[in-house]
Amino acid sequence: MTSKKNTQYDPKHPPLTTSEKAKFAWYVGRMAKRGIAGETVYQGDLEKKVDRLLDGARERAEQNDTKK
Repeated sequence: MTSKKNTQYDPKHPPLTTSEKAKFAWYVGRMAKRGIAGETVYQGDLEKKVDRLLDGARERAEQNDTKK
């Protein structure tokens, strides 16, 4: 039995485009690699990139939601 896709907008989990999903996976993979290197390795730059990516997805989703 398949479930119905949730079409309601959730600001905590905005829908991502294919490009955004790929970038997100790349950044998370790089963070994991740095995490293996040690706990003292700086990851703030990658965290900022992920935050910007999610903020852009939120803005796009809100714009699309208000157009409907």
